[in-house]
Amino acid sequence: MRIIIAPDSFKGSLSAKEVSDAIESGIISVDSTIETEKIPMADGGEGTVDALVSSTKGRLISAKATDPLGREMTGRYGILGDNATAVIEMAAVSGLPLVPARVRNPLQTTTFGTGELIQNAIKLGCRTIIIGIGGSATNDCGTGMAQALGVMFKRKDGSVIDEYMRGGLLNEVDSIDMSGLSALIKDCDITVACDVDNPLLGENGCAHVYAPQKGANEKIVDKLEKAMSSFADVLERDTGEKVRDFPGAGAAGGLGAGLMAFLNAKLRPGIDLVLNAANFEQRISEADLILTGEGKLDEQTVYGKTIAGITAVAKKHSIPVIALVGKFEDSPKLYEMGLTSYFSICEGPVRMDYAVKNSKRLIKSLAERIIRMYLSSR
Repeated sequence: MRIIIAPDSFKGSLSAKEVSDAIESGIISVDSTIETEKIPMADGGEGTVDALVSSTKGRLISAKATDPLGREMTGRYGILGDNATAVIEMAAVSGLPLVPARVRNPLQTTTFGTGELIQNAIKLGCRTIIIGIGGSATNDCGTGMAQALGVMFKRKDGSVIDEYMRGGLLNEVDSIDMSGLSALIKDCDITVACDVDNPLLGENGCAHVYAPQKGANEKIVDKLEKAMSSFADVLERDTGEKVRDFPGAGAAGGLGAGLMAFLNAKLRPGIDLVLNAANFEQRISEADLILTGEGKLDEQTVYGKTIAGITAVAKKHSIPVIALVGKFEDSPKLYEMGLTSYFSICEGPVRMDYAVKNSKRLIKSLAERIIRMYLSSR
């Protein structure tokens, strides 16, 4: 018997790798002859680097970078087991948790550090780059990222903006000079894990929807929207890329648009990127059962989350999928998407802090019960 173990993380509790280890421990406690393969998963957000590095036997890279406020820090990204693919979470160096709550203001934050990680990966020989763009502190349309890679932004008088590009400088940009962009970028295949469809501008754009989460009040939102509108005209004129209305252009404060316009990146659902990078379909083709999991299972899971991606692939091979979850909201859509069944790890009504503290034991115990049930039905 061969069982694939492919959970997402239990956020705030265990990483995807730790959940995988706990599930495997429960299986082995029932029958140590069962063949298992652990493929820790993520959907392009937090934990994607760790999941893909673990599942492909890759390695983590540390590099000097710039945080959202322009301070030096050490960033981290992954190189996968093929030694040619880099996976970067922009939040590692441009994320909201890096900015103290008292000074959060998307007029003042930059994606420069994200560009530095991309540059570092290219220098190490990576020509395929996956970028997760969730959790940003920024609203600079990816100008900081582009600046780190050699793109110059000029004012009306022809002077180059030599400060870190940020949301508050977008309205000063009169032209964009791409001549300094690293030539190696042209040889790169860059894909972006993006699970939102917000355009760049308007009521559903990045300023109105996401800037308030990053510390913007109504006045700042209006200022960002006007600056972004002005900059979008320059961006499309000087790059030739029509991106403002593209679904996902507004992701991460317009970083989605910037990656498309400056680096010719392609936006794709995060889980699809992760499944492809992990060679998931080939690895599960001979499996008898897949055990997956995440912290919460509900109707939103159906729309592009990790378990939805796993069940879509499993369906093609008629492989049953059982989910171990912290909690769930019952819905027929969960079965319709391909889940065989799902169970909570909690042994009864428990407090959240108890479940978090005992999550490894609870996951192992549930995995053991599932395997006993599964073996008895064969």
